[in-house]
Amino acid sequence: MIKKISLAISFFICTILFACGQEHQEAKNWLEKFKNAGQATVVLNNEKALLPLKKLESKTIASIDLGYKHHIIFDSILNKYSNIDAFPVTTNLNTLNADLKFYNTIIIQVTDSTDFNDETMFFINQMENTRQLVISYFGEGKNLAKLNNIKAPIVFSPVKNQQAASFSAQLIFGGVQCIGRLPFSFSDKYLRNTGFDVDKIRLQYTVPEDLNINANDLKEIDEIAAEAIRNKATPGMVVFAAKNGKVIFNKAYGTHTYDNDAQKENVNDIFDLASITKVGATTMEAMRLYETNQLDLDTTISTYLAQTRNTDKAGIKVKELMLHQAGFIPFIPFFNVINPDDFSRDSSEVFNVKVADNYFMKKSYFKDVMWKQMLASPLRTRGKYVYSDLSMYFMKGVIEQITKTSLQNYVKTNFYNPLGMNTTGFNPRYRFKKSQIVPTELDTYFRKTLLWGYVHDQGAAMVGGVSGHAGLFSNASDLAILFQMLLNRGEYGGDRYFKPETVDFFTEKYSDLSRRGLGFDGFDSKSTYGYPSKFASPQSYGHTGYTGTCVWVDPKENLIYILLSNRVNPEVNNRLSTLNIRPRIQDVIYKAIQKAKD
Repeated sequence: MIKKISLAISFFICTILFACGQEHQEAKNWLEKFKNAGQATVVLNNEKALLPLKKLESKTIASIDLGYKHHIIFDSILNKYSNIDAFPVTTNLNTLNADLKFYNTIIIQVTDSTDFNDETMFFINQMENTRQLVISYFGEGKNLAKLNNIKAPIVFSPVKNQQAASFSAQLIFGGVQCIGRLPFSFSDKYLRNTGFDVDKIRLQYTVPEDLNINANDLKEIDEIAAEAIRNKATPGMVVFAAKNGKVIFNKAYGTHTYDNDAQKENVNDIFDLASITKVGATTMEAMRLYETNQLDLDTTISTYLAQTRNTDKAGIKVKELMLHQAGFIPFIPFFNVINPDDFSRDSSEVFNVKVADNYFMKKSYFKDVMWKQMLASPLRTRGKYVYSDLSMYFMKGVIEQITKTSLQNYVKTNFYNPLGMNTTGFNPRYRFKKSQIVPTELDTYFRKTLLWGYVHDQGAAMVGGVSGHAGLFSNASDLAILFQMLLNRGEYGGDRYFKPETVDFFTEKYSDLSRRGLGFDGFDSKSTYGYPSKFASPQSYGHTGYTGTCVWVDPKENLIYILLSNRVNPEVNNRLSTLNIRPRIQDVIYKAIQKAKD
């Protein structure tokens, strides 16, 4: 039976081991043990360079515990990189073998105390012969000789503590580098000085002290988060920071709602990203199509969208959509004109666009009503900067016309799956339990229900939860992977997703009319407080989201900052902005980094 890592345990692990709310001395102690474990760890049998694991989109991975004390920590860390199903210790390996029929990659944890009897060795050999196998061995190596005939990679750690569990799990996916060699011979195969180097190719989970940042200098984040919750700016939030490819802060605050019995926030919780969709989905696809010469930014949208040819939208250039300079009005309140015969509380062939629980729109509503409204909407400020959701409605139409593939499927196939972003995508209620998703607004005016796993944005909801401007959901660590790829100028996990010049071209300030790049928001030198932060560099890029979210990349500091919240719960309020919660927390991170340099 699959053993899922409980949210409570996962939260404990993420907070205590590397979320960095701990005291400075505790963090230093953890880091010392982590480094010691890393120095002692050796990778064996990696002639074919199977480690670190790559091509995650093609892997279904199971983790098998055959007696390791810290298997929960090990499995929790594995799940930071890919979707892992954990199986507990079992005495019936034949039954376990049947349970593994849908998995093509197996990670087995063994120790000195593991009984390497005939049944166990038959099971290990069978896994090696039928699947990709990785063995993670914790112990002095008393049984290493029994694995002489195994050709699969072995991660051998003579250290058996929690830090070793974390290091070995990260090593399997390239979150850490390994250059260890065996200190002496264990058999005629595993000889002294045997070992293979493994490169770091993905995010590492560590503590601030790993970068000489004092964890105590980040504790002001706790105070600002408490202020936000106390003032009902948001019931909860997750704050994430990674510098130099290392996650140095990943902590959850508050609860899902303000209810007395509300579920506590968890670092793995999935949030409605709102307008981060514009850069996290639509712009990603536009970048790929631009790079492959399928999308011309200087071409008019009528080239791609025939419906615009006899309208005043025909002459709008693609880059004007990306820059919000097309002249569109900011938005259209589509939900204000819904008639009783446009929706149903039950699904049917006619009403098959799910907007929320017990709310279904007519399947032709977008084409018959919304699209016509957008085509007829006035162009008021052509050539000037006006932030508009309509731009990304049209942009979605452009890129889908080129690829003949839906936006959600394209980004899932080309980015999220290969990057290992398991929670990122549209319509999470189809894929995850409600308890893993943070609820947004209690909608009393349109859908008449608590929006829980259905997109908050009304227009995006009315087209089935997938739009160019809103609809994307994710947890913080998965979102960070996408933006670490951009910070790496197009490369992550050993694969290249963009040419460096493509990333530079889209993320740099593009127009004198605004602070924006192509799709991306940017540094605002005219901001009164400092946008996105008082200390951000002019090279910074990212985006915010209406639901209380933001993601910012600062290439100068090699920094990623993410804050996810549901500030619209139970109803829309602006206190997260008026209290400057997002930039103030970002300020704390910058100040801690600067202090470490002084």
